[in-house]
Amino acid sequence: MQQNSQPSLKNLKNLVLIGGGHSHAIVLKLFGNQPVAGVNLTLITSDQYTPYSGMLPGHIAGFYNYSHCHIDLPNLSKFANAQLYLDQVVGLDLESNQVFCANGTVVNFDILSLDIGSTPAKLSVSGAAEYTIAAKPVKQFLEHWYKLQNMVSENPQKQLSIGVVGGGAGGVELALSMLAGLQKLGIENLTVHLFQRTGELMPNHHPSVRGIMRDVVINKGVKLHLGENVCEVAPTRDNQLEITSESGLKLKCNQVFWVTQASAANWVKDSGIATDEKGFILVNDHLQSISHPQIFAAGDIATMINYHLPKAGVFAVRQGKPLYENLRRLILNKSLKPYKPQKEYLSLIGTGDGRALATRGNFTLPPHHLLWHWKDCIDRRFMAQFRHD
Repeated sequence: MQQNSQPSLKNLKNLVLIGGGHSHAIVLKLFGNQPVAGVNLTLITSDQYTPYSGMLPGHIAGFYNYSHCHIDLPNLSKFANAQLYLDQVVGLDLESNQVFCANGTVVNFDILSLDIGSTPAKLSVSGAAEYTIAAKPVKQFLEHWYKLQNMVSENPQKQLSIGVVGGGAGGVELALSMLAGLQKLGIENLTVHLFQRTGELMPNHHPSVRGIMRDVVINKGVKLHLGENVCEVAPTRDNQLEITSESGLKLKCNQVFWVTQASAANWVKDSGIATDEKGFILVNDHLQSISHPQIFAAGDIATMINYHLPKAGVFAVRQGKPLYENLRRLILNKSLKPYKPQKEYLSLIGTGDGRALATRGNFTLPPHHLLWHWKDCIDRRFMAQFRHD
């Protein structure tokens, strides 16, 4: 007589995913494509739609609509047969293996995975937390961006000055994309200021990239402030914001956007899990916590102890499949497989005007429309895998 191979409810393992980032979106897709017996899958996320970072600058510049660059998490969870909690996680109990949510819900887990991204660090700068708009969380950023677009659409003659603090790749792309997006609305009097605390833009990129993008930024009319470390943002009597740098430079802007180095949610470090000095979860080559083997992390919230990786969406995407594989292996009591990040990776950086720069290691191609078309094809193909209508 053939025995039923399905696991009993008693033997089901509770796998809980916190956050709907790039890695977890891929994990959900793979659980839908290749279901694993013996797992009760749950996703906890505060947002129904998760943004794809590769297309966000294009959305701001006016090339994509909202649905083009957002993944429908309820639809994806349904495809993966995962229970979905639309809630904000506020804490963990790592002794009882429980997740605490803002509305009072407590979710038990046997295996936990975090992919909650990061937010720009700004608490040390006076007034930044109160008066500036952080690039992340993206949902809140976009709410401010849409209001700004509406204001410009209603009165394109109004003078507008925008400040962007942070001259890494994210800040440069944001400045160029906002400039392009507002110009498409017919704005007549726009000034964009870009502040970078070091003497060069995009210091983590090859010198050729830095030089090309500096020229692009200047040629587009962005006011570049290199070597200016912003130390205060304060409101003025005429309803503007005054940006003050350590050098003594003072500039007034209508709105200030903050795109500096990433930081982690406080509740992660408070849980007792091992983190680095910035609060990101320390993981081994299996994307597994070095202090709690039942916990995994990927994307920006994770710091691999054996690799120095930038907080970039390309790694969150690459980690999705290895993360799924190791979660599956742990459920099935199999040995885990190491994930080895690529040493060099292709980076396609949009310039807001339907062109993109390509760089990989020491090789760089200047901005061109064909490179934007290539980037567009890659991004649309990535997003297409999450549509299950």
